[in-house]
Amino acid sequence: TEGCACTPERMAAAGFVHCPSENGPDVAQCFFCFKELEGWEPDDDPLEEHKKHSAGCAFLSLQKDPTNLTLQEFLKLDKERMKNVIVR
Repeated sequence: TEGCACTPERMAAAGFVHCPSENGPDVAQCFFCFKELEGWEPDDDPLEEHKKHSAGCAFLSLQKDPTNLTLQEFLKLDKERMKNVIVR
């Protein structure tokens, strides 16, 4: 992963979780909006790809490290995530 923009750390920071399947060994899904992307290239920027394919994802609008969320911010974000679960 040296010199690659698409590292596991950057994927996680962009909200993605690796969830491979037989047909898609490199599928990653946003834990928040559930958008699935595949066909990752070493020079892909996970955050930019997420913005391009799921601009409305509330996780992207945080503008803050998730580990620094206040309880109120976390609960609001969790409420939005649950809406995505229900819609899905």
